[in-house]
Amino acid sequence: MFEEEEEKLSFGEGEGELVILHYPKPLPMRLDRWLVSQRSEQSRNRIQKFIEHGLVLVNGCKGKANTPLRKDDEIKLWIPPPEPLPYLKPQKMDLNILFEDPHIIVINKPANLTVHPAPGNKDGTLVNGLLHHCKDLPGINGKLRPGIVHRLDKDTTGCLVVAKSQEALVNLQIQIQKRIASRRYIALVHGVPKGDSGVIIGAIGRHPTDRKKYTVVNDESGRYACTHWKLKERLGDYSLIGFKLDTGRTHQIRVHSAHVGHPILGDQTYSRCKKTPTKLTGQALHAIKLSLNHPISNKLMHFEAPLPNSFLKLLSILRR
Repeated sequence: MFEEEEEKLSFGEGEGELVILHYPKPLPMRLDRWLVSQRSEQSRNRIQKFIEHGLVLVNGCKGKANTPLRKDDEIKLWIPPPEPLPYLKPQKMDLNILFEDPHIIVINKPANLTVHPAPGNKDGTLVNGLLHHCKDLPGINGKLRPGIVHRLDKDTTGCLVVAKSQEALVNLQIQIQKRIASRRYIALVHGVPKGDSGVIIGAIGRHPTDRKKYTVVNDESGRYACTHWKLKERLGDYSLIGFKLDTGRTHQIRVHSAHVGHPILGDQTYSRCKKTPTKLTGQALHAIKLSLNHPISNKLMHFEAPLPNSFLKLLSILRR
């Protein structure tokens, strides 16, 4: 069955995804646990269902949840397409468009806007607005994230690129994975870090007690994450920091900032201090710059999203 599915692999609508991985560690680890650490967008229960249904092979043989992985083992994971969702419908939305052509669209995402639908959040997302604006986004049949190359958290603002063609989607995904595309962020944080720049390295995984949160972990359940930071301005008990990502883990900047003792202002999840000098819609984190090669012409392109008014107001108050 697995090989038949593999032959039908394509990037077209309604198809699944074949992921080929190699276990790199000298010490053995359970198959289900390691797959969860590698595919953080999938729940542990869903990974175990994949294994139970024979969708995971270890060195060509069907794996079990407790199969011990050993160095250089090859793991093939077939991820079937999501079930079609009747609520994935176009909705008219005012989009702040920084750039658009037949292949890509770059959005300046506002705060309080979820990127794509999920159970419990079925409409009013950026995807719903994009489906209204772009009539033929790739993967709209049975896909939760048509055209979405990378995500921003609901309350993070700034640059986000969306593919408008299948060729562009695949190309941009590769650019993100290989760090060809560059994403830069700016944030206001609590406290003043030592030094003017540095690197935060810490594997990120699910929080052991709160499954809605992520944290820096010291075991093999986490995924490697690297964040570069640079101090831009000292503002009394606060700082303006620039960030550059080497990896793109969920909540990465927010988790790393909190981990080193400088949580982002307004972050209701990772900051102990919930109050801010002025009202914020979300955390004071903004994706200010995005650089990438155009997926068709290969031309180097740079995009910059102006800071939202709430961020500018908070910055002005702190400077006074």
